[in-house]
Amino acid sequence: MIERQRLANILRNCSRNRLLKQGLQVHGVIAKAGFAFDVMLNNDLIDLYGKCGRVGMSRSVFDRMPQRNVVSWTALMCGYLHNGNAEASLMCFCQMRRTLVEPNEFTLSTSVKACGVTGVLDHGMQIHGLCVKTGFDTVCVVGNCIIDMYAKCGKIDEAARMFNMMLSVNLISWNVMIAGHVRENNDAEKALLLFREMQEAGEVPDEYTFTSTIKACNCLGDIKRGCQIHAFLITSGFGISGRPAVAGSLVDLYVKCQNMSEARKVFDQMEDKNVISWSALILGYAREENLGHAMELFKQLEESSVQVDGFVLSSLIGVFADFALLEQGKQMHAYTIKLSCGQDISVANSILDMYLKCGLTDEAEKFFSEMPAKNVVSWTVMITGFGKHGLGKEAVSLFKEMQLEKVELDSVTYLAVLSACSHSGLIDESQEIFSSLCADRRMKLQVEHYSCMVDVLGRAGRIREAKILIESMRMKPTVGIWQTLLSACRVHGDLETSQEVGEILMRMDEFNPVNYVMMSNIYLEAGYWRESQKIREEVKEKRLTKVGGCSWVEIDKKVHYFYSGDDTHPLIDSIHDNLKEMENRMKEELGYVNQVRFALHDVEDESKVESLRVHSEKLAIGLALVSGGLERKEGVIRIFKNLRICGDCHEYIKCLSKVLNMTIMVRDANRFHKFQDGLCSCKDYW
Repeated sequence: MIERQRLANILRNCSRNRLLKQGLQVHGVIAKAGFAFDVMLNNDLIDLYGKCGRVGMSRSVFDRMPQRNVVSWTALMCGYLHNGNAEASLMCFCQMRRTLVEPNEFTLSTSVKACGVTGVLDHGMQIHGLCVKTGFDTVCVVGNCIIDMYAKCGKIDEAARMFNMMLSVNLISWNVMIAGHVRENNDAEKALLLFREMQEAGEVPDEYTFTSTIKACNCLGDIKRGCQIHAFLITSGFGISGRPAVAGSLVDLYVKCQNMSEARKVFDQMEDKNVISWSALILGYAREENLGHAMELFKQLEESSVQVDGFVLSSLIGVFADFALLEQGKQMHAYTIKLSCGQDISVANSILDMYLKCGLTDEAEKFFSEMPAKNVVSWTVMITGFGKHGLGKEAVSLFKEMQLEKVELDSVTYLAVLSACSHSGLIDESQEIFSSLCADRRMKLQVEHYSCMVDVLGRAGRIREAKILIESMRMKPTVGIWQTLLSACRVHGDLETSQEVGEILMRMDEFNPVNYVMMSNIYLEAGYWRESQKIREEVKEKRLTKVGGCSWVEIDKKVHYFYSGDDTHPLIDSIHDNLKEMENRMKEELGYVNQVRFALHDVEDESKVESLRVHSEKLAIGLALVSGGLERKEGVIRIFKNLRICGDCHEYIKCLSKVLNMTIMVRDANRFHKFQDGLCSCKDYW
């Protein structure tokens, strides 16, 4: 018996320290010593193999046991749960219930925990009922697991009811409740209230408490209370350097609240920097357009021992795509080839999206055709890209190919192809696809699908038909769909419908400056100066401000940003001289005339022309030309803008492409414009 107990102690030590090799040796000794069927030692072996990630071996030991007790079943259930197979853990519990073995508090807590992981509320409630019948619901460990199960299944009120009924609660009870309220932004305010109540009850918070409460501040965007918790951590001597979860939550909080200096300070204090903290800080810099810091930090991540994952790669490539940073995007593509996670389909989809958003449709098509695996996102990204480039026929063809390949469509795919049809004015194709969408009961029609159809009809001048479609929708029309119709009214000069739609928009979205600007421009183009001026005065009275226009161009791997009227660039004088020279050439060769109706109307014509010349997209093109744009081998200038391109700039760039005999690509907020030989791919409707 002494030998048996000594082997049990060794096995338990191996289990605690995850010593699989030594455990296997002990298993051999057990078999030779004649203890192969000993229940206690077999239970310890099941526990050892489960904790060392060899749950299959746990099952083998379990299946060979002639007799099993509650510890045997519970150890196997824990092994499955520990290795991420909660379904198998629950299956074990069901098998156990068909035997004469009665569960104990650990069996019940494990099975309830498995229900929370899998989200099977019905089973969890049944086990909760069993806990009540057997009296184990009063045991703290079981009660805590029941609270956690309800919280993970989205039943926070039931979790709170269980918490309030418990005869005694401990730190874990409070932590589970606080985390439950934070999960999926359920009720972050309540989580912070519980944090205060917990301290008033005399419970000392641990790192799990602080991680959840900081996440609650993050959900609320509450930097003030987040800073207070951070200050409390410092004054109480609760070091965060060796606690990556707490430090990571602080980094997330400061990044979300755009306090990058504090985020960096916390990050630099971390001893164990995980990939989540690295990615949060890198993406924080990128979203603040501080790409230099983002790339510098990414290089440090590459040189560290931290394994880069697919999420970081796809997120960073997504930033490059949004800012259309082609060179950095290409470098990242090359980097992904070296990594195993670079083969993740999410990474491949981000690369595909990057090439399309940078205007390289040929490269995107080649990459798409070579992808070893595609999912619905891959096809949708490609269809969306074709649509943005005005390649509606190609988008529809790809959509049909997708159907032939039996790829399961979703509502986003339908939206992508309908949007592509609207950008290219494909009326028949869009109506056919829209009818198919309406007939598919699995799909949920969204207002955006209707908006595409309104855009198609508006593009064709069928304004009244588009308005009737909006009024017949199954859901309430949004501001966006009315703005789509108003834009069509502007293009076709339908002043009567413009006034009707304008009134609707002013009622729905009174403080949105976009609505006022659109109506002001419609009146201006129709020659109603007084009405236009009245709307502009209303904008001033309400102190409404538009988002500033910004354009950028990448030259020699460096990105240059311009704002309207910007005079900060060191080459600004050369840029202005070049723009004037181009303007004179266009006037002489093509009879170009400045579209002064797109300038402020309450200034002299000469000032109007000057104001148009300093629009951000023109300044970006001017820099490209000054920097050797005419000598570029590919003969393409690529410009990007955060807002919709204005009418004067659109006309200017069309003429410029003709005079210079080159291609100019402009990606605005709506789509790509490919200017070539005096024409634009959007056919002057955007």
